[in-house]
Amino acid sequence: MMLALRDDPFPEPARRATPTPEEIASFADLMLAPGRDDAEPRVAGMMAAGLSLESLLLDLLAPTARHLGVLWEEDLCDFTELTIAMGRLQRITHDLRLRFDEPVRVSRGHRVLLATCPGETHCFGLSLLERFFHDAGWDVTCLTQADGPDALRRVRREWFDIVGLSLGSETLLPVLAETVSELRQTSRNPDLHIMVGGPIFVDNPGHLVRVGADATASDARDAIAIAERLLDLHARAC
Repeated sequence: MMLALRDDPFPEPARRATPTPEEIASFADLMLAPGRDDAEPRVAGMMAAGLSLESLLLDLLAPTARHLGVLWEEDLCDFTELTIAMGRLQRITHDLRLRFDEPVRVSRGHRVLLATCPGETHCFGLSLLERFFHDAGWDVTCLTQADGPDALRRVRREWFDIVGLSLGSETLLPVLAETVSELRQTSRNPDLHIMVGGPIFVDNPGHLVRVGADATASDARDAIAIAERLLDLHARAC
């Protein structure tokens, strides 16, 4: 009992608060800075201060990607700078996945197809979503920078419970609506659920109805919970 009441000689670091908007903007500037190699020390310092891997991915890297998109839309960086910065974010995410052990994965027997909307060029958020669905026990197929026929061929040949589509630009909303309709008509699963995501749906939830999807989510945490809720509601209705 005395040992149990003693202070832990090896206490875990306190959880760090999520990154502030200023830290996100600063990290975006770091991604845009040519020849800068101090991103890894910055990430390591945040994790040493108690920021979890999940929070690092969803509360720093994902908002940084969105912030970079805003800078491009406001002509504060050009397309080449944006592409290079997004590539650096992808590399950091990849390195983190290699450095940290994958959690124990228990299969749930659910299948999800993730794809970008035809014409969408950025897929960073989709790559994060792929990781989180996989870790939650889903069988994941991810088509990054795929065109419409790729996704249609997959849903025609294979059974998927959920299709998740990513979009960042309002100009492609009509294309996304057409893609959603074609997926429903083509799907091997007659009760296919379609989710959509991206900054435009966070800012304008009404776009969900416009494109004819079933649900949207603000981040990967919510996406998994909502996807499982959709399947649970369907199972109860059957």
